[in-house]
Amino acid sequence: MVTNPLDYVEPFGKAGASGFTFHVEASKDNWQELVQQIKSKGMRPGVSLKPGTPIEEVYPLVEAKDPVEMVLVMTVQPGFGGQKFMPEMMDKVRALRKKYPSLDIEVDGGLGPSTIDLAASAGANCIVAGSSVFGASDPAQVISLMRKSVEDVQAAS
Repeated sequence: MVTNPLDYVEPFGKAGASGFTFHVEASKDNWQELVQQIKSKGMRPGVSLKPGTPIEEVYPLVEAKDPVEMVLVMTVQPGFGGQKFMPEMMDKVRALRKKYPSLDIEVDGGLGPSTIDLAASAGANCIVAGSSVFGASDPAQVISLMRKSVEDVQAAS
């Protein structure tokens, strides 16, 4: 999470990033300009929200004339890895999935083999995992398990 994401759009675009996700809390005053800049650099815009931020804060960004294309629901406080997954954040994921059936919904924080099914069944279709993958004795197996969980839920929908 950065305080002025607009400063990072051009460098990320030049570096070849395909997407750029910013925190709604850091962009309340300039998110429309930010989305336009992200798209002008050929990247896909996404918005993230911290656990304490109401989900309604992102609705205007999803419904805008020039909308974000993904919403990231933080399932831990941003800042460092290894935190415990907050299952109550799945209410936000469910609300987003119900309101926007085709939206990409990402979850980040505390995701691994013991929490992936909760996230997938709530409607998350993009997963961020750090500690559970990089700390595993078999990272490929953990990735495969999490991918299968998301794919199984999507196939059943």
